[in-house]
Amino acid sequence: MKHHATKLADALGELKQLQDKGVYAIQSKQLGRMVRELLLKSGFIVPVIKGWYVASRPDEAAGSSTTWYAHQRDFIAGYCDIRFGQDWHVSPELSLMLLSGERSLPRQIFVWAPKANNQLIALPHGTSLVLYRAPALLPASRFRDEGGLRLVLRVNALAAVGESFYRQHPLAAQLNLSSLGYVDDLARVLLEASQPVVAGRLAGALRAAGSTSLADGLLNTMRSAGHDVRESNPFAHRLSILGPPARGESPHAQRIRLMWANMRETVMARFPLPVVNPRDLAGLLADIEARYVSDAYHSLSIEGYRVSSELIERVRGSDWDPDGADGPERNAMAAKGYFEVHNLVKAAIKEAWEGGNAGTVFRNRLADWYRALWGASVAAGLVKPADLAGYRNDQVFIANATHVPIPKEAVRDCMPVLFELLEQEPHAGVRAVLGHLVFVYIHPYMDGNGRLARFLMNLMLTTGGYPWTIVPVERRNDYMAALDQASAHRNILPFALLLAGLVEAQARQRPVRG
Repeated sequence: MKHHATKLADALGELKQLQDKGVYAIQSKQLGRMVRELLLKSGFIVPVIKGWYVASRPDEAAGSSTTWYAHQRDFIAGYCDIRFGQDWHVSPELSLMLLSGERSLPRQIFVWAPKANNQLIALPHGTSLVLYRAPALLPASRFRDEGGLRLVLRVNALAAVGESFYRQHPLAAQLNLSSLGYVDDLARVLLEASQPVVAGRLAGALRAAGSTSLADGLLNTMRSAGHDVRESNPFAHRLSILGPPARGESPHAQRIRLMWANMRETVMARFPLPVVNPRDLAGLLADIEARYVSDAYHSLSIEGYRVSSELIERVRGSDWDPDGADGPERNAMAAKGYFEVHNLVKAAIKEAWEGGNAGTVFRNRLADWYRALWGASVAAGLVKPADLAGYRNDQVFIANATHVPIPKEAVRDCMPVLFELLEQEPHAGVRAVLGHLVFVYIHPYMDGNGRLARFLMNLMLTTGGYPWTIVPVERRNDYMAALDQASAHRNILPFALLLAGLVEAQARQRPVRG
């Protein structure tokens, strides 16, 4: 047994050496046969295609897609580097999607390379890679935040995509257009390739996106060079117009603003009318307390903790012993943290009911909630004290979700946008649904995001005339699938219907005092 452990440790050392060199697409020949077989059997690597592997976690459930979506970008970039060197890039369409802050890759990814062979390669979990033999490459650059994928530069990609891109990916198109501070470089690309039709389409798209001066500038430049340019709008629907992004602001922040603007009408159309008496704070707080045990059980169970009503009650009372039997227990730590945050949320509800803006209250109290969530775990030595310092400082992934949360560098850019949207949104249902969605879309912390998002949701519901609402663990699959639909595919309808239905059903379960 000791001999086996030594061999495994040596094998893991070889795997670490590859990762330290930035190798994430692992070829068979990069590991000796015995090392490869030991890592594969132990679950530390998994096959992607014949002769190629990625690192994995041995405790990941069979059939889980988490490892693949965590390594998908790195694998494709590493695989293409080995096959084509620097002579490749992803398609102009995918380049624009990623440049706009899109975090979910399409099921089929096109790579351009002059030495490709027009080959379709099946990848895990129904994804695939198409290697297109391109006659020539466009100007491109490697992007670290995208796992090293080589993306076509924005102006060259805008000049290369067709009209269908604006209809199929209007959000990505609008965000890329909004990122243009001037059109000189774009006009230069269009003039060099003599593309008056494309220029007319881009001028129409810029005007539709609210950039009238840039549209006029592009038309004037093209016409002054002798081109007969006819403007046309390629978008299928009217766009929500936002102001230009702040200097240095990431595309993720602007994307969140547009998602909110585009989704709020769908949420409002599905949400029930308020039912809580706005003058009966005592009745509301009593109702919240009556729901506590059920709420804690379901919310913690959704996150994979094994908790019972007895444990929750023990934590709430005086029988919880952090220095005794309960001390090292992960589930007890989670229950204790949940209880502490629940009390802080009730105080926040009271603050908002007494005249505070619910969004501002959340802005001011979130850090306290996060520290309370993990305080017991820190005291027990299960979590490092430094982890309470603030937002995450590493990339995080959501189990079995196609959506990949934004890069850690963008979190501090996007959280103020969420606070601002909550503060300015007049509809409580929209604050609850979209506040929850955007919070997990950003995933500001390494852990605890789901619980905090549901606390946020209930702060917005209870201060807007709705009862405290529990997401049952029995609906976990529906809940996670609806969140992924909204995050990855911008389809908010399933999530809006799910939460609206839960609010309605639970408002009927216990009459709210009035």
